[in-house]
Amino acid sequence: MGTFILKRLLSAIPTLLIASLLVFSFIHLIPGDPASVMLGDMADTAEIEALRVQMGLDRPIWEQYLTWLGKALQGDLGESIYFQEPVTRVIAEGAETSILLALFTMVLIVLIGIPAGILSAAFHGGKTDQVVSGTAMLFASIPTFWLGLYLIFTVAVGFGWLPTSGFPSVLESGDLSNLKYLILPAITLSAPNSALVVRLVRAGMLDTMRDDYVRTARAKGLLEHKVILRHVFRNALIGVVATLGFTFVGLVSEAVVTETVFALPGIGRLVVQSILRRDYPVIQGIILVVVVFYILVNLIVDIVTTHLDPRVKMA
Repeated sequence: MGTFILKRLLSAIPTLLIASLLVFSFIHLIPGDPASVMLGDMADTAEIEALRVQMGLDRPIWEQYLTWLGKALQGDLGESIYFQEPVTRVIAEGAETSILLALFTMVLIVLIGIPAGILSAAFHGGKTDQVVSGTAMLFASIPTFWLGLYLIFTVAVGFGWLPTSGFPSVLESGDLSNLKYLILPAITLSAPNSALVVRLVRAGMLDTMRDDYVRTARAKGLLEHKVILRHVFRNALIGVVATLGFTFVGLVSEAVVTETVFALPGIGRLVVQSILRRDYPVIQGIILVVVVFYILVNLIVDIVTTHLDPRVKMA
């Protein structure tokens, strides 16, 4: 196990270097100048050029990249041009919201998507299957921004059960009741992702049901629910685990629409704001952190897969 993890971590180094180079290069191709954005339309050319020199933007791009990479390897992602704070602190402030929202959403996805998928596969071709599959397709088709606004209008404004927007920090206040601010956003994000899990579980289980060992288990007189859960579902779970892992990373980094609708101070919203502000260090830092997150999740998924299916070798 230790050798496997070490090999995977070493193989991730070239991936991180290539990703950092591409990210740094593409971001600097974005039209606009951070110095001009910071000083505003009233600034003259001399002021803008002086600020560019101060921020090191006048140097060749390869020199800027090597300087940034050297600091990044030491855990220093630079200083935000807009916030005038270390990038790590800016990312950490948005990470709390995004990670808690992603965890909350994943709980709903697992509690809804997996049982519904099992139910749909177990009653394949029947009315239950049609209802579950039809509902999954419906929620997969609903735009998240529309669902979010509808929940705000009905649940938050109409009934007054939950807050409409914002998210007071749980870590700073220590008040767990602030998690209620994430209920509606989590429902909004979980709807389309639960539908995806339902379809994956259903498809995986239907494929597994055709295998010889499943027919053998039934022929031996094993109860149907044991056949479904012990034999069929466990093998179908392998593909679902991989999907859930990358769904979690996507929820952390890509929930831009939902965070905007509910005015949440998360990573997705921070990326959009940083692009508009031409805040290069923040954009680079977030993308680099997300790449590292993807690599770690991929490693965890591989380890879990080997435990679910002993036939998968660690190489």
